[in-house]
Amino acid sequence: MTIQGRNIDAKARPLYSVRLIDRRTGQVHRLNGAPLLALSQEPHAAAASMLEGRDPELWEARIEPLFTRATQ
Repeated sequence: MTIQGRNIDAKARPLYSVRLIDRRTGQVHRLNGAPLLALSQEPHAAAASMLEGRDPELWEARIEPLFTRATQ
């Protein structure tokens, strides 16, 4: 399998889902009805980018690993 011209195999770094959560509601933040979500092999960097300029009392980033056939 390839993503953006890179081969994905069992040795590839894992992929993570990073979502922006509104602490007031516990819900995923949405833009035009679509949930704000990033897929990344560097989830902490993606989370930091999503939280940049946001009040940490109101927002959090949730990181979850995505399981592929290679990791199951």
